Amino acid sequence: MTRPITHIARLLKWGRVLARHGALRGIENDRNAPVPVKRLCRAARFGARQGAEPDYAGAFQEIGPAAIKLGQALATRPDLVGEGPARNLLTLQDSLPPVPFAQIRAVIEDSFGKPIDTLFESIEEQPIGAASIAQVHRAVTTDGRQVAVKVLRPRIRETFARDVETYEWAAAHLEVLGGEAQRLRPRAVIDNLKRWTLRELDLRREAASASELAESMKGMQGYRVPGIDWDRTTGSVLTVEWVDGAKMSDLAALRAAGHDLPALARKLVLTFLTQAIASGFFHADMHQGNLFVQADGTIVAIDFGIMGRINRQARLWLAEILYGLTTGNYRRVAEIHFEAQYVPSYHNVEEFATALRAVGEPMRGKPVSELSVGQMLDGLFAITRDFDMQVQPHLLLLQKTMVMVEGLATALDPDINMWDVAAPFVKNWIRDELGPEAMIVDRLREDIGTLARLPALVRRIEEKFPPKGGAPEQAPLPDIHLILGLGGPRKRQSNHWVGYGAAAILGGVAAWAFTYWSLLS
Repeated sequence: MTRPITHIARLLKWGRVLARHGALRGIENDRNAPVPVKRLCRAARFGARQGAEPDYAGAFQEIGPAAIKLGQALATRPDLVGEGPARNLLTLQDSLPPVPFAQIRAVIEDSFGKPIDTLFESIEEQPIGAASIAQVHRAVTTDGRQVAVKVLRPRIRETFARDVETYEWAAAHLEVLGGEAQRLRPRAVIDNLKRWTLRELDLRREAASASELAESMKGMQGYRVPGIDWDRTTGSVLTVEWVDGAKMSDLAALRAAGHDLPALARKLVLTFLTQAIASGFFHADMHQGNLFVQADGTIVAIDFGIMGRINRQARLWLAEILYGLTTGNYRRVAEIHFEAQYVPSYHNVEEFATALRAVGEPMRGKPVSELSVGQMLDGLFAITRDFDMQVQPHLLLLQKTMVMVEGLATALDPDINMWDVAAPFVKNWIRDELGPEAMIVDRLREDIGTLARLPALVRRIEEKFPPKGGAPEQAPLPDIHLILGLGGPRKRQSNHWVGYGAAAILGGVAAWAFTYWSLLS
């Protein structure tokens, strides 16, 4: 187990990077930051030369691969980091200088246990892309097929494991403060980040995700997933068919090819809704570099390291929420939040419906160029604190992807109205899932299953399977040994300050708080 002093040293180093980029400046004025953290923040940035404007994206880029992934997740959380930092983090590029090809060759040969020329007739040494986890090379297989070869960076698993362990340690110390820190559930956020990155670090799982998505979307015209070369795929190497087409970000190339950009924008939105709402399994990294348009207008997606899942009940709630916002049925949207236990029951449904109306009404009937899904999310996040809504980590990927899709759709068609595109799809899906026929089928299936399990259910009902809300059960979190002096969330802040002060004298414990509370500026 890593010693606390090691975590402190890492966090101190990262805290100084944040300070140099001005990312700690806003904490002192944040009314929700604990007083001890504000004091330590001032100490951490003492003597640091800061820019005129905070550059959160630059700081995360400099800290390293795990921080880049953390920053991308936080970019969709204005309630957690503030609107300014969230906008800045959206500019964070998941890219690093490429690894020399000699090291890439070694990874490929070690992974397959054979020389690279037995797998590929040729492979370009200059990568076509280099991200924080892997880089991609164009190649030709020994049987003459054009492919893209994705290779993990050397020792990237060890680097991520080390950094995420420190994130967990820091989050545990932050959460023990109670109050706002506890409501934001930093440990659960880091746990989700850990599970996402572990999936990305096993390229066999990425290949399996691509295969599963292709199967679930086979009925969607104009969208496809590249084929997987399973014989040339391992945990560290992924080989897929080469995709010829224009990047969705290259608007000039799309226009030159004669594509209908507004139609592409609508298709993109409907593709996302089909994945997220209809199948509950969606491509959660739909940025412009991961989407291509072929000559016939087919959208081809790549890079399936980050995928999202939503269970059926949560999808029903999500669809009703979206449809309620588009039709102005704020009362029903409020009821769903209470049914899903996103809002504690001691709050008033009518009051929450009024707060939702304040978010939804300004958006209805306006193009996304004026008001957007991203702004809607900002508005929803703004009322979470007033109604004691805890962070729902299982929805982080969905929120992130919605912002990405909106940005791409707007670039293709500035006049697109996301609500107008989404409403018919959501309405039809709700009718199919909640209509009389669907209710009869669901009831029959449920009742037959219940009868088959009746003896066991009688013994266990309600005792071991109590009703749950919309959030899935949180996976067990690792035990964290807290620094001596930190009490439970009900201790007075003066007691916290004693523990932090002592830790700071020992080596700079300030940094662990800075790394996270800097995001609340």
